[in-house]
Amino acid sequence: MRRSAFFIRFIGIGVLFHIYVGVRLIPDAPVAHAWKVLAVALLVASLVLIPLGMSARNIEQQPLSDRLAWLGLTALGFFSSLLLLTFVRDIVLLAVRVTDWLRGAPIGSPTFVARSALVVPALALMSSAIGFYNARRRAPVVSVDVPIDNLPAALQGFTIVQISDIHVGPTIKRHYVERIVAAVNGLKPDLIAVTGDVVDGAVPHLADHTRPLSELSARHGAFLVTGNHEYYSGAEKWIAEFRRLGLIVLLNQHVVLDHDGARAVIAGVTDYSAGSFDPEHHSDPAKAISGAPDDATVRVLLAHQPRSAPAAADAGFDLQLSGHTHGGQFLPWNFFVRLQQPFVAGLVRFNGLWVYTSRGTGYWGPPKRLGAPSEITRVRLIAAPAV
Repeated sequence: MRRSAFFIRFIGIGVLFHIYVGVRLIPDAPVAHAWKVLAVALLVASLVLIPLGMSARNIEQQPLSDRLAWLGLTALGFFSSLLLLTFVRDIVLLAVRVTDWLRGAPIGSPTFVARSALVVPALALMSSAIGFYNARRRAPVVSVDVPIDNLPAALQGFTIVQISDIHVGPTIKRHYVERIVAAVNGLKPDLIAVTGDVVDGAVPHLADHTRPLSELSARHGAFLVTGNHEYYSGAEKWIAEFRRLGLIVLLNQHVVLDHDGARAVIAGVTDYSAGSFDPEHHSDPAKAISGAPDDATVRVLLAHQPRSAPAAADAGFDLQLSGHTHGGQFLPWNFFVRLQQPFVAGLVRFNGLWVYTSRGTGYWGPPKRLGAPSEITRVRLIAAPAV
């Protein structure tokens, strides 16, 4: 019932936004009447396709479900830019009119008003095309050095390759995953960290497309923690499937690694919100490190959401690897991520804890990335300089 109410509100807001864009752009555009009719038709199509695309995963019939998702989510990405740019245009027009009024000049420029009504959809189309390319290409490798206090010599240069937020689902399939796996294995890491939100859908629909993850190869194995989307998609079944693929799933647990005589702790917690889906999966960094040997001086936590950082710092971890934020994925959402998460992307120091937040290796929703490129992260542990 709650989900239905949200969806109705979403559609209502979508109608208002589409009306706003149509009213602000179409009458001002210096084009023939037939083109204006076509613009109205495209806005109506967008209004229909976006909710269909967002709810397509509930349609059992394939390939209809995936095709509707592709159409609706691509439309959502384009309309997001169109809406933002329309709003920016209105601000510019207001500034021009105020400036003209202060100067005592004729208020407004008809030529500017007309041309800007064409520039806005052109820019929205261009930014969507660039964003589509950025989303669909294989994520580039980002290398990060993390200085660790009292790092044993044997662990100097210890390499963790992190992938996160792949979101295998309606628009991300097996071939996309295969390219990621090949790139990760090519880096020859000591350890692979998969920090959640691997899937968007049920095991029967997506198991074949996640199968390439079984090929992930590292000296100490591939470790995985759950993200919130695993819980939307049936976490218990996915945990069993990930384990069947050979991934080491850490549910508020840790493993002690022996690396050339030096010991390190790799721990993982369930998603920050997991307790609301299953009380037994309540995320607990302290529990994850409980019982770890004192001589394992390097302690790394895999936690899907950056919000786990305060508890991780209190538990005594040195490094937390997270994802979830997508770095905002595309404008303007990168500004809103900060309202929910303490960190959006990159490496930061927090209460003695290093936190690295990946921008994600795939994408969620619209196949679009703009200003927040995807990444495969190569994390290298190095000794912190002596103070």
